[in-house]
Amino acid sequence: MSIRNLSHIKKLFEYVENPEEKQELYKEMLLMTLSRATRADLVTDDSEVATVQQVVLEATGEEVSAQCVRIAASSELYETAPIDKYLARVSQKIDMSQRQSIVKSLISVFKADGRVTESEIEFFDMVVEALKLSPAEAAGLVVS
Repeated sequence: MSIRNLSHIKKLFEYVENPEEKQELYKEMLLMTLSRATRADLVTDDSEVATVQQVVLEATGEEVSAQCVRIAASSELYETAPIDKYLARVSQKIDMSQRQSIVKSLISVFKADGRVTESEIEFFDMVVEALKLSPAEAAGLVVS
C-alpha cells in the first residue's frame, strides 16, 4: 500500500457505497491513524513502527515499509485538517467493525514500547470520540 496516493481519504466529501471503496478507505485510515499514533508521545519508537507494519499486514493483507509509516506519521495532510477531522468524516463511511478494528489496533501500537503515556491516552480518547464510538463499542462489545 502506498501512502502517496491516499485517494480515498481525499474523497471524504463523497458518498461511499461500494464495498471495495469502503475497504480502501478503511485501509488508508488505519494506516494514517496508527502511523500518527506513533508520534502521539513525540517519540516514534521502532517497536511502534514495527507494530504498525504488523497490524496493517494482518488487517489488510498488505505490507507497508517502515519508511511509509514514518512518512504517514508526519504527512502534510495534517496541516490541512487535524486527524480527528478525517476520522469524524470516515466514521460515517466505514462499518462499525472497521472502526473498532482501528481502536483495537491503536492499543497494540501504544503498548508496543512497553509503556503508555498520558499523551497517548489523550490521542486514544480523541480517536474514539472522532470515530463516534461509545465506551462499550470501543471495547468491542456489541449486541449480538
